[in-house]
Amino acid sequence: MIKKESKNVARLRRHKRVRKTVSGTPEMPRLNVFRSNKEIYVQVIDDTNGVTLASSSSKVLKVNGGNIEGAKLVGKDIAEKCKKAKIERVVFDRGGYLYHGRVAALADAARENGLEF
Repeated sequence: MIKKESKNVARLRRHKRVRKTVSGTPEMPRLNVFRSNKEIYVQVIDDTNGVTLASSSSKVLKVNGGNIEGAKLVGKDIAEKCKKAKIERVVFDRGGYLYHGRVAALADAARENGLEF
């Protein structure tokens, strides 16, 4: 009998596979997304130096991160923080999640507010 792996184990496996090629530099950092059932978190990371340049989450903004409207607000907030830090272009790392729903809403909101990826 073949044992089925959990959704999170499969996501982590996908994420590892993608991270082999996706890496953030000081000129073009990595925009990483983590999604839980209740919240959504995003970080802009420079992998070369190992530092987080900007971050935002639905928890910090005190919005409902479990829906698309909350994800849009987080995307707008991270784009504004990147503008302040003079970051214009990023590499998008969806964290092994499907580019759908909250992840897509966050990415689209960040693009609409001036972030390029």
